[in-house]
Amino acid sequence: MKSTDFIVARNDLQQCKIAETQLPDAAVLPDDALLIKIDRFAFTANNITYAVLGDQLKYWQLFPAPENFGSIPVWGFGEVIASRHPGIATGERLFGYFPMATHLVIEAADVSKRWLRDAAAHRQGVSPVYNAYARVSGDPAFAGRQGDYQALLRPLFMLSFLVDDFLSVNEFFGAHSVLLSSASSKTAFGLAHLLHTLRKDIRVIGLTSAANSDFVRSLGCYDDVVTYDRVTSLPSDQSVALVDMAGNSELRAKLHRHFGDRMKYSGLIGLTHRSSSPDEPELPGAKPTWFFAPDQIRKRAKEWGPGGVDARFGVAWSGFAPMLDRWLKVVEGRGPDGVKQVYLDTLNGRVPPDQGHILSLAK
Repeated sequence: MKSTDFIVARNDLQQCKIAETQLPDAAVLPDDALLIKIDRFAFTANNITYAVLGDQLKYWQLFPAPENFGSIPVWGFGEVIASRHPGIATGERLFGYFPMATHLVIEAADVSKRWLRDAAAHRQGVSPVYNAYARVSGDPAFAGRQGDYQALLRPLFMLSFLVDDFLSVNEFFGAHSVLLSSASSKTAFGLAHLLHTLRKDIRVIGLTSAANSDFVRSLGCYDDVVTYDRVTSLPSDQSVALVDMAGNSELRAKLHRHFGDRMKYSGLIGLTHRSSSPDEPELPGAKPTWFFAPDQIRKRAKEWGPGGVDARFGVAWSGFAPMLDRWLKVVEGRGPDGVKQVYLDTLNGRVPPDQGHILSLAK
């Protein structure tokens, strides 16, 4: 049996191809190994960020690929089609981090009623969240369209949840408004929803392109929507915090120079525009810093105790998920050609903001 894998050139993300890898026969799988058939996965601009930061944040090491190529991690679903672990039956359904492929072999460890972990050596040294798989057989929250929403938005909304928590704990660094670049992105409007719902004293301002401005306004979770060409029209005497999903050096510099010392926080979250300069000059106001979600998870896990993060996130998700039928259209794509098209459209900014893509390499 072979796995069909979609891989990209690590030094030129425009280059991509299909490769086949030989899978071990089910009869000779090592002890505790699982052979998983990957049937559905989400693909969003956040997956492009994984590729851009593949070396820096060790994403490329999670799913080995031929030399100079990489397998972009995605969130999705798989079915166990062969098991050498006594506590896991064939037919079980798992949700977690997968390669863009049709199959994956993992080494099941730390198996509990709800979770298991891949203990493969090459997957260690990264945040534990990337090696955890939820056992979701029979769980209606992970079935049908609700399952698609989980794959598309649950990991992104976790980032939104953690940024909201981080800003709140730090009392928004003294800012009265939060600016969100790439306001049409799924992580941005998840954060905007939380801020708009929970932080009534904070003004939420979405920064977006003219093409996406109507969609961003339609969400109803931004107090103001400003197109990129008009950001200097914002009052410069207000204290602001910038949550930068776009990763555009020119835009970031323009905002810092406009607000000066009133730029109280400048957090780098995403790279939807992929136009950051490696040699950015010193900017007025707060120094731009990367927000690293696993650090916030570790902090809160220690403070909130076992299950504390999941419980609070569950409450937040229950308030967010009902909005998705109105905000998002799920588009399905199958086969290598369909996956390639969505990948290139996402890489080159051609996916409408109201679409969410669920893919499968199986035809």
